[in-house]
Amino acid sequence: MNATIALYLAQDGIINGAIYALLGVTLVLVFAVTRVIFVPQGEFVAWGALTLAALDAGSVPGTAWLLVVMGIAATVLDTLRQSKTITLHAIGGMVVKDIALPVLLLLAVQAIAPGKPALWISVLLTLALIIPMGPLVYRLAFQPLADATVLTLFIAAIGVHFALIGLGLVFFGAEGFRTTPFIAETFRVGVLAIKGQSLAVLGVTAMLLAGLYLFFERTMLGKALRATAVNRLGARLVGIPVRSTGRIAFALAAAIGALSGMLIGSLTTIYYDSGFLIGLKGFVAAIAAGLASYPLTVMAALGVGLLEAFSAFFASAFKEVIVFSIIIPLLIWRSLKAPHSDEEEE
Repeated sequence: MNATIALYLAQDGIINGAIYALLGVTLVLVFAVTRVIFVPQGEFVAWGALTLAALDAGSVPGTAWLLVVMGIAATVLDTLRQSKTITLHAIGGMVVKDIALPVLLLLAVQAIAPGKPALWISVLLTLALIIPMGPLVYRLAFQPLADATVLTLFIAAIGVHFALIGLGLVFFGAEGFRTTPFIAETFRVGVLAIKGQSLAVLGVTAMLLAGLYLFFERTMLGKALRATAVNRLGARLVGIPVRSTGRIAFALAAAIGALSGMLIGSLTTIYYDSGFLIGLKGFVAAIAAGLASYPLTVMAALGVGLLEAFSAFFASAFKEVIVFSIIIPLLIWRSLKAPHSDEEEE
């Protein structure tokens, strides 16, 4: 290896690490607010890229239909769960929000997609389709289990992951796709040739991380999420709607996942199941930070990206093994360092 190769590997590692940082931070956020280890986070990444690819090709993505189905299911289940207390006004609100708006979005996509819209329109349509799925997944799978143990929530998350993987195969098929890059130009810096899309990844990652910091520090909604993360029972006692904070956390997870998928969709071929490995590497970074610290998660994610890049050069056949093996000493170290206690019931 010479210096030029090392620079290229470092560039790839930093780009990949930026995506892992976004996913790792999202996993920490969702776990802190809802106690859900959100295994299906990677599916939002894959669906974001594949939905954008479908719109680029002039076809209607299956996610547009899925959003309508999920909205109907959530409305029916919420109505049945609250049958004794729910009002007609509340039912009407759910019908408008969960069914009418997704149907209107589906009709808009059907009208716009065949004309192969401009990239920025496709990006907005993709976000409009994917972001509402986050709160719907929470309402369908996790809200009824809100008071369950972390292990029960983890098992539910695995079930959701397999369900979304299967739906991805149905909607997008087994073939891989690439998307149109946000920035098509390539820039030269010394011996390095840097793709414009790589710069877009770094720029968007930096803006999202800064936006999340300001959101949690400066807004009442962000402080409500922080309060729920610190003490769910205390947040409930002071009037913070814990269910709403869970939905907001999942909406942020869906938004960041979809945007991450669109960012990397032009750099690598995305398949229906590609999100699992990508999300798992973000999970390694989150575990390294103890599922608690956002800055440590970002640093760990960059380390995971660099380790993956250099492992691909020295032992390409074992790069995934090397990356995932680092979680073993991390878990051993945290197990020895952290005090052991039974999980407290609320």
